[in-house]
Amino acid sequence: MPPATSLAGATELALKDIVIVYKTHFDIGYTQLAPSRFFSRPANKNSVCSCHPLAWLCLAFLLAWALPCAAADQSGDWIEPMKQVHARFTGNRGTFALFGDSITVSLAFWAPLEWEPKAMSPGMAHAHQSVKGYMKPECWRQWRGPAFGNEGRTTIRWAHANVERWLQKLNPEVAVIMFGSNDVGELEVAEYEQKTREVVRRCLANGTVVLLTTLPPRSGRLDKAKQFAAAVRKVAGEERVPLVDYFAAILERRPDDWDGALPQFKQTPGDEYQVPTLIARDGVHPSNPRLFGDFSDASLRHNGFALRNYVTLLAYAAVIENVLQPGK
Repeated sequence: MPPATSLAGATELALKDIVIVYKTHFDIGYTQLAPSRFFSRPANKNSVCSCHPLAWLCLAFLLAWALPCAAADQSGDWIEPMKQVHARFTGNRGTFALFGDSITVSLAFWAPLEWEPKAMSPGMAHAHQSVKGYMKPECWRQWRGPAFGNEGRTTIRWAHANVERWLQKLNPEVAVIMFGSNDVGELEVAEYEQKTREVVRRCLANGTVVLLTTLPPRSGRLDKAKQFAAAVRKVAGEERVPLVDYFAAILERRPDDWDGALPQFKQTPGDEYQVPTLIARDGVHPSNPRLFGDFSDASLRHNGFALRNYVTLLAYAAVIENVLQPGK
């Protein structure tokens, strides 16, 4: 069996993922879970803990399964309400719809997770295994275009006018919803909040669990984007649905230089998506630089689409493990 120090190191990585997930997606505040809660370290840091092999096996199982569930239980009120929503679901299990604008219709979102992503942390690898074992394969990349609820240059108004048709056609078990990047230039926050809430409620009435996602920050309109992100958090809390706080995840990692439209990125070679920060040079879309194409910590600070894939994957896995297949 591996020495205590090796397993503790892996545990710290896993716990880091868990804290980020339940801070960012479920908006419960930032509390670092200390590995010391789960390990009694020997007085000599170079020695190995004396432990029965079966105990190591049990501990590994807990880290892979029980800890994410426990963390989700601390997140608030979405699990039981989503179980009630899911009890009304009449469609095919494993269906996963993507409702959104150009940031969602792009195959840089979600599709890169179809195979075996590189440099995943232990927590992400566990989430990927859960999602890949549960979701229908066609939902990685085939559910794209207006008939599937995603299209460029759209706003929540488009979703509000069409969501009933999407639900009738797809009847998805779970739906990601993210609008806002175009909305900040066309809508006021009150209308955005109202229509977002109504779209969420229509999904829930259908028996579809919602992963509600905040928009990314937008260059030149950061204050208004903050208001829109706050509106999404409010709707998620009041409707008791899981939140994917993409806006917060971006600012947490790059609080001062998330914007690829800044002067220091002007000379970066390649197209607008190659800037080594989280928002592309157009100031609107997530970046997707080829130099940061995996899911390492570095890539999650430099590739905006990778970061969205990461936070969405972790949130969907939490829904699978706590709502769709609890206790499995």
